[in-house]
Amino acid sequence: MFTSLSFNVEALKDYVIRFFKAMDVPEIDARIAADVLVAADLRGVNSHGVIRLHSYYGDRLKLKQIDPLSPIEVLSENAATLALDGANGLGQVVACRAMSRCIEKAEDAGLAITTVRNSNHYGIAGYFAMMALPEDMIGISLTNSQPLVAPTYGLRSALGTNPIAVAIPAGQERSYVLDMATSIVPLGRVSVYEKAGQSIPLGWGINSAGDLTEDPAEVTHGGSLLPLGGPAELRGYKGYGLSLLVDLLAGVLSGAAYGLGVGKPSNERHADVGHFFAAIKIDTFRPVEAFKQDMDDYIRALKDTPKIPGQDRIYIPGEKEFELTEKYQREGVPLMVEVVEALKQAGESAGVPFDLEPVG
Repeated sequence: MFTSLSFNVEALKDYVIRFFKAMDVPEIDARIAADVLVAADLRGVNSHGVIRLHSYYGDRLKLKQIDPLSPIEVLSENAATLALDGANGLGQVVACRAMSRCIEKAEDAGLAITTVRNSNHYGIAGYFAMMALPEDMIGISLTNSQPLVAPTYGLRSALGTNPIAVAIPAGQERSYVLDMATSIVPLGRVSVYEKAGQSIPLGWGINSAGDLTEDPAEVTHGGSLLPLGGPAELRGYKGYGLSLLVDLLAGVLSGAAYGLGVGKPSNERHADVGHFFAAIKIDTFRPVEAFKQDMDDYIRALKDTPKIPGQDRIYIPGEKEFELTEKYQREGVPLMVEVVEALKQAGESAGVPFDLEPVG
């Protein structure tokens, strides 16, 4: 659908690290942020990948609207909970450290929750939920975001795309990884179509008059995304309810901004994005191997369900993304040519030339 060039995974990640370091981000934090961004492209979520390197993170770091040092502060803590202030740092760095602490606490307590206020956009929610998988835990990752979604029957944006991510380990089968926006699509996906000059499917969003539109520019400039499900006739109020739930847990509970208060960072104010993380230690409830065996049995039963005509496979959430990751690790990460050109321009301006050669 889009013309793209493919790049070696490690070479691309190394470039992103160098770019962040040029923005005064410490190397250890630059590596975290780079890993999260490239992971998004590897999993096919290019709306949250390196397409945002310069246009979101680079621009805001350059204008000092995000603190490159991410000096996180502990607000309160006990054996199973932790509340953090992200200190207006890079969302990926703050989120990675928050989920790491959450997992550490769950190891002892069996279940733990961490909230974060005063953060920024953290990339793909699934990355942080998946951090729990190697520890035989269930991971949960939620975040609010600036208002881009109109509530059911609403004309203007009042909610974020507010993603939900849950990762649950299996045995021989792929782990279950749900990573979804509570809007039909994230705004970044609409931007991808806009950059490529492509129409969007009818139902993704509305224009400033409240009408459904296929023009991505009408959504990004004065319009709104629709909640998961779409208009009320298609039960979009369910997505609206889920989006609000995420904001209550990630925003209100954490003490971060919420709803219309979640903003774009500026020199006058922080974005004040809120996150919510949870880790559940499976063997607190039952033996891990028995749990994984039941996961495998359930997944196989779903896959063995009769298929509709023309389809020969049923996927588990996250399965396509795991397969894409393996493919792109072998063949290179595809980036739209428009994104490559933008990276070249931004790299030259930042003194970090994008000099990678395409592969394949």
